[in-house]
Order: sequence, then C-alpha cells, then structure tokens
Amino acid sequence: MGHFPRNLQQKLDKRGASNALRQLGVQNQLVDFASNDYLGFARSKSIFEKTHAYLRDHGIYHNGSSGSRLLSGNHVLYPILETMLCEFHHAESALVFNSGYDANLGFFSCVPQRGDIILYDEYIHASIRDGISMSHAKSFKFKHNDLEDLDRHLERGQKLIKNNTLYVVTESVFSMDGDSPDLENLVELCDAHKAYLIIDEAHAIGVFGEKGEGMVQDLGLERAIFARLVTFGKALGGHGAALLGAEGLKQYLVNFSRSFIYTTALPPHSLATVQLAYHELVNPTRHNDDNNDRRTHPAGLKLQENIQFFKSEVKRLGLQTFSWEDRPKTPWGFIDSNSAIHCYLVPGSNNTKIIAKALQEKGYDVRPILSPTVPEGQERLRFCLHTFNSKEEITEVLKLLATFVF
Repeated sequence: MGHFPRNLQQKLDKRGASNALRQLGVQNQLVDFASNDYLGFARSKSIFEKTHAYLRDHGIYHNGSSGSRLLSGNHVLYPILETMLCEFHHAESALVFNSGYDANLGFFSCVPQRGDIILYDEYIHASIRDGISMSHAKSFKFKHNDLEDLDRHLERGQKLIKNNTLYVVTESVFSMDGDSPDLENLVELCDAHKAYLIIDEAHAIGVFGEKGEGMVQDLGLERAIFARLVTFGKALGGHGAALLGAEGLKQYLVNFSRSFIYTTALPPHSLATVQLAYHELVNPTRHNDDNNDRRTHPAGLKLQENIQFFKSEVKRLGLQTFSWEDRPKTPWGFIDSNSAIHCYLVPGSNNTKIIAKALQEKGYDVRPILSPTVPEGQERLRFCLHTFNSKEEITEVLKLLATFVF
C-alpha cells in the first residue's frame, strides 16, 4: 500500500498550483488576531482552576465518558448543563452535541424530510451544507443576506411543498464576512410564509446580548426561532455545541440524529468547562491578576470597546469600508461589521498570502482566507478581535495593513 491514488494526487497538485494548498501550522507567540477566543476564556487561568475545583468538589475523576449518551456516556453533568442552557437562553429544551459541525450535520441530515424544502444563505457554513447534502429534502440557496431574493424563493417554495415543510437557515454572524442578516425582518418574512427558521449563532454567543446570550436573544426573537445552534468553542473557550428548541425537537434528535446517537459523549471535563464559562458570562471575574483574565462583562464590554475602536481606526486611517451589497467588482477593503470578525478583501490568493505573511513577520497573527473557503476573487485577510487585544496593537496592525494596501 505504498502508492497514493493518482486522482487524489492530481487534486493536491492542482490546489498547490493555485497557491491554495492547506497545511497544518503550529501555535505561535504572535499577537492574536486569528483565533475565535473572543473573550479570552480559552486561555483563562481562572476558568481552568474553577473547572478543576468543580470536578474535584463533586468527586468527578473520570477522564472520558465511556460511551455514547444513549449507552453509558450520559453522565450527571449533561442534564445540569442542558438545564442551565435552557434557563440562560430562554429555550424549552437543549441538546448538547460534540461540536457545532456534529450538531449541524445531525440536524439537517434528519429533520428535513423528503418533499420538504430548505432555503439557505449562499454563504452558509460548510457544516450546514454537508448536513443538507445528507438530507432527502430539496434545497435552494438565496443571495447573501438578501431578503427580497429569499421572499421570491419562499413564494416558489410554498407552491411546491403541498403539505410538506419549508425551512430557512442562516447565521446571525457569518464567520468569513463578519456581517449579519436583518433578523427581525427575516423572522417576519418566515412567519408570513409559514417557514421554520434555523439560526446558527456560533459567532454571536458571548459577543451580542446583555450577558453574551447571542443576537437572537439580544433582539428578543428566541420564541420565533425553530432551532438555534450555540457553540462552545468560540467565545466560550471550550468544546461542544447545543441545539435549542422545543422539547419535541430534542426528542426527535435523540431518536434520529446519527451524529448524536453513534458517537462517544463528551467527557465531564469538557462540560464542566462550558458550565464555568457560562458562569463567567453571568458573574464575571473581577480580579486582574494576570493578562489572561483581562476582561469586564456584561456582554464583553472590553470586546465591544475594541470592536468600536477598531472601526474608528479603520476610518481614521482611510481604509475603505463597504457593505456587502455595495462592494465593487474588484474589492479592496473591509466588509462592514459590528461583530468580532472584520475581513479585508484582497482579491487573489497570492496578494492575500503576501500581505498576511508580512503582518505575521511584524508580529501580528492575521490569517489569509483563500478560495475555495471563499469564492475565487473574494480572498481576504481575517481580523478576529478579542478582549485581550490592546488599543496599541489594534492601531499598529491597521497602520501596517495600510502601508501594504495603499
């Protein structure tokens, strides 16, 4: 078995020729403008120590869960966490999955039925696309954040489904753009067409809301959403995800979601970390003993300050910003965003990689996002903001960017 299939090697060679070959890197000591650790929870010494103490005080010394949740793996921390999630997110039920990818795969592969129609934003996450591809329902994409285009699809969909169901799925914050749909009008539109709405809140949890509840709750729309995905690997600094919805949805997923049924459950340590991270959202650490706990909540006040400062520095330095619908044909500039994600479009993989490397050589971890992750011609530099980024770091990285793009 020493030979590698020729057709697979040809695909690798093709990606290498287009300068888009992905490779694993190693952690670095650069200033972090790349990770999803928006609140600094992943590096928090306080949460680490509280998690250890919680497990010790409750006599939980298991390294693993020992099986799937339907067999031996449904340990005591699962109902504790899911009850807390329901209370915090104003949901009737919560079901924890091993990751956001598992949750999206598990939901879309089993909930939409043959004869149903799924309408999805053209820039929806790959995990949702993969789940949809496993479904027996028909699916159609609508233009990014374009409610008029969605309305046209909904009208056509209503004529096709007969007695079946229409589903609409989007994200509250798009991971590769940092922008958001008009959720309030989206809810009204889905209600008018009797469509079930699913919102992926992966990049909104911990960033929006009085205590980081997410954009849906910040707008008071939680009762209008059929299913919400919340993930623990971004702002919460842990691992796993949960689907929030009606009790019937939870019961259905437990019975039919293969990514839930046929996988080993998360270990107690993972769930305890998530529980303590949520506790930190509600009761933030007040001390400032080290740089790892440099934050003030609610709603990531420090993060919100950094987001607004970043936007003001972009304007002060004369860096172009445009809304997605008003972008030029060959865009160089920031997509307007109020989230922790800010993307500077630099068409062409070579251009993007050159500028990213130059920023990294100056000590700033800014990553290039290349096709096929984004469409060809829409390559970009992705700046992720955090509570622990200083104003000096933000100013300096943007000043460096300006020297390369002007």
